[in-house]
Amino acid sequence: MRNPYDVLGVAKGASEADIKKAYRKLAKAYHPDTNKNDAKAKDRFSEANSAYEILGDAGKRGQFDRGEIDADGKPRAPAGFDGFGGFGGGQGGARSAGFDFEGAARNRAGGGGIGEDIFSHLFGDTFRGGAGPGARGPMKGEDLAAELSVTLEQVASEEKLRISLGSRDVDVVIPKGVVDGQTIRLRGLGNPGGPRSSPGDALLTIRILPHPRFTLDGADLRTSMDLPLEDAILGGPIRVPTLTGPVEMRVPPMTSSGRTFRLKGKGLPKKDGSRGDLFATTAISLPASEDEALLAYANGRRASRAASGQP
Repeated sequence: MRNPYDVLGVAKGASEADIKKAYRKLAKAYHPDTNKNDAKAKDRFSEANSAYEILGDAGKRGQFDRGEIDADGKPRAPAGFDGFGGFGGGQGGARSAGFDFEGAARNRAGGGGIGEDIFSHLFGDTFRGGAGPGARGPMKGEDLAAELSVTLEQVASEEKLRISLGSRDVDVVIPKGVVDGQTIRLRGLGNPGGPRSSPGDALLTIRILPHPRFTLDGADLRTSMDLPLEDAILGGPIRVPTLTGPVEMRVPPMTSSGRTFRLKGKGLPKKDGSRGDLFATTAISLPASEDEALLAYANGRRASRAASGQP
């Protein structure tokens, strides 16, 4: 895995918004659905997704910047660690590395102790069964690409959804801070591999469905709010729709159409656990049927303005 900053094409000091923008651009360009005959596009798509898994998470990004994890998200060994259970640079050969090669060989010759090749004990199944150094291990199963369409209500409630991946049903929790087109990796839920090998991963692309009332702006939501004429003139409490049900908000007297009010925390969840906001823009609504009192008021006001020479 290359350096995630290089993969997304952003500087180390890039903002969260710049990282998200870069990821979405790459995900759109290299998505498997639009590049079915391009094997390299699938690799670039997977690489971009892996890079965003690190840089799109503030905690993992900090760990990577401090050198605590590598580009695959795996912990790095402390400086000077020799990889054999100890730290290099000392005297004593194999014994100082924390493993008794001679004792292991004696146990193997006597038919007891480890009971496996020394390389198998150190490195796992890659060297087991007489494969010898340099042999390649069993191939991992192929990744499985799928899409999941979700509503804004499901994103807002962080609902657990049951989906079908191949021949199995799995429960998926919509992650905080998810954006439309983002691909999340479900490890081990892809196609099975060969004997003694691990399955591939499922690459699940999230598609956020359009909403009849709300539009999406990052983690914020925007909506139009009907304002009865009498409330626009006199002010008072009105009910505003949100994804979790209507809430009451007070508007000041003489509120015109097009004025926007902010309802804090009524948007979508963010990665850090906070929530976006809802921005409601007023639209004055007139009575559905003819209102004699309102007509009389409007005619009187028009006549008064004409008499005073007002436009």
